[in-house]
Amino acid sequence: MKRNLAILLVVLLTMSLLFAGCSKKQETSTGSEDVIKIGVFEPLTGANAAGGALEIEGLKLANELYPEVLGKKVELVIVDNKSDKVEAANAVTRLVELEKVPVVIGSWGSSFSMAAGPILKDAQVPAIGTSCTNPLVTLNNDYYFRVCFIDSFQGVVMANYAYKEVGAKKVAIIQEISNDYSVALAQFFTEAFKKLTGDENAIVSVSNYNTGDQDFTAQLTNIKNSDADAIFAPGNFTESALLMKQAKELGIDLPMLGADTWETPEVIEIGGEAVEGAVFSTFFASEVPITDMSKVFLDAYREKYNKEPAAVTALAFDAYLVALDAIERAGSTDSNAIRDALAATKNYPGAAGTISFDENGDAVKSAVIKTIQDGEFKYLTVIEPY
Repeated sequence: MKRNLAILLVVLLTMSLLFAGCSKKQETSTGSEDVIKIGVFEPLTGANAAGGALEIEGLKLANELYPEVLGKKVELVIVDNKSDKVEAANAVTRLVELEKVPVVIGSWGSSFSMAAGPILKDAQVPAIGTSCTNPLVTLNNDYYFRVCFIDSFQGVVMANYAYKEVGAKKVAIIQEISNDYSVALAQFFTEAFKKLTGDENAIVSVSNYNTGDQDFTAQLTNIKNSDADAIFAPGNFTESALLMKQAKELGIDLPMLGADTWETPEVIEIGGEAVEGAVFSTFFASEVPITDMSKVFLDAYREKYNKEPAAVTALAFDAYLVALDAIERAGSTDSNAIRDALAATKNYPGAAGTISFDENGDAVKSAVIKTIQDGEFKYLTVIEPY
């Protein structure tokens, strides 16, 4: 009898502990209702880590300046997509299924955003792209938006610069064939440049390389023996810097033209004097603040980091602000309500310009042209949307 009583007491004690545990878990869950999570997937490691780091700076700064929405604290849930398409899909799957975030921000690199897109669409969780410029990111995806311009515009901008400012009649293209961003941008440049020159043979050669390549001798030798007036080489910052450095070593003294990925400190660190005079399109210039928010961002960034911000840092800052604005207007953390609020975004004054989303979820914005001079990125001009 005593033995049975002892067993009963043990059972009762175990059950009381289980209930206490459940009660504590419920209390933690209730406490989490005071936090609104925003998911972030960026390349924190791998070939694109430097770009991801620049965008994380902007996101964290925005979170510090604007830490609440709907009276609740905003928590950034940051996941590494490891500069890989499969890992990008895994990252957003984790954010959607495990973290239960109502909105996602990212990513540096169009390929990673494109890999994540179908998952976000199926889960009906809206995403705000930072610097993913390939048109396919938002195409046929009502849940993907972006605060940057797209490559169809950027390609035309650089084709016009090559033709009107450089005076080029023939251009050689070197593209990162394994990078969707690079291939699309090269295509848009080609179409625009042929139209400008009226010459179907205006592109004298198209050379390919893969992400991670370090030797561009064959591609550059082919260009050296051509009648190219300039080189257009949209690609990742590391490979682009090595390419320009090797071009100088081979005695190639042609204007080097690129795009937004070149505005990364690694281009100057790796390329050194060889990248002097290179010209590229980008999203933002600290020399020409566009809105009142531009000044807020610049002042806060300079104070925190003691340097000038990259354009993608401003874009990431804006993506966070647009997410908060949509949550505020939705009045809830319901993902579909946030998506509808994002679609209705018009003339939002971001740090990198005023943001309005078109029918595809793309931002209609101006482009900035910069050059590399004396080891620094220098503003040249602004090109308005055509």
